[in-house]
Amino acid sequence: MEKTQVAIVTGASSGIGLATAQHLLDTGWRVALSSRGETDELRDLLARCPDAIHVRGDVASEEDCREVVSTVLDRWGRLDGLVNNAGTTAFIDHADVHAVTGDVWRRILDVNVVGTWQMSVAALDALRATGSGAIVNVASVAGLRPVGSSLPYAVSKAAVVHMTGLLAKVVGPEVRVNAIAPGMIETPWTSQWSAAREFLSANTPLRRTGEPDEVAELAAFLLTAGYITGETVSIDGGMKLIL
Repeated sequence: MEKTQVAIVTGASSGIGLATAQHLLDTGWRVALSSRGETDELRDLLARCPDAIHVRGDVASEEDCREVVSTVLDRWGRLDGLVNNAGTTAFIDHADVHAVTGDVWRRILDVNVVGTWQMSVAALDALRATGSGAIVNVASVAGLRPVGSSLPYAVSKAAVVHMTGLLAKVVGPEVRVNAIAPGMIETPWTSQWSAAREFLSANTPLRRTGEPDEVAELAAFLLTAGYITGETVSIDGGMKLIL
């Protein structure tokens, strides 16, 4: 593949976002990695990959979303793919309803739902201009099952799943919109979840947790899968079969 296709990956400083950016770069894309800050891993990738740039931005800010897209268009003149990976959560037991304040709800929804929407809308005209643009939203199995780090997080990811289908219905045929629903993936977020890791490794059909690279491969596939839209694809080792 010639290095002509351009993607934005949000929440790209670590974990799934960073792995997705690396996979796209390895397969010939130019990639703008967007995040609120930098990590050593992000700086290392930028140093190694001339087709990667970092664009600071908070998806909860509509202005930042527009600026990220504008920066990419100024640099490369086009946009073919958007991976909405940026997200946040709060670690609250689902039964502890009194700990879920309005501020918790607003912070999670602002990033996970409103941020996904704002970034998609900001990118839409540029994606349409290619005639074959694609959006991949990173949801979660928590959006499909009553699991997850907190109740607001699970609700936010359910909203992302539904948003994916609704948006796909109205932006085709120029733009496809799909989502992925990761289960237990080895990222900085899940590093402390030893009990959950042990349970899933013992009980899911694949008897292990997932790696960011595996999620990255799926996200990259959906960016170029020309006859798939409006779908949410689970990548969870069969977690949904037991929970």
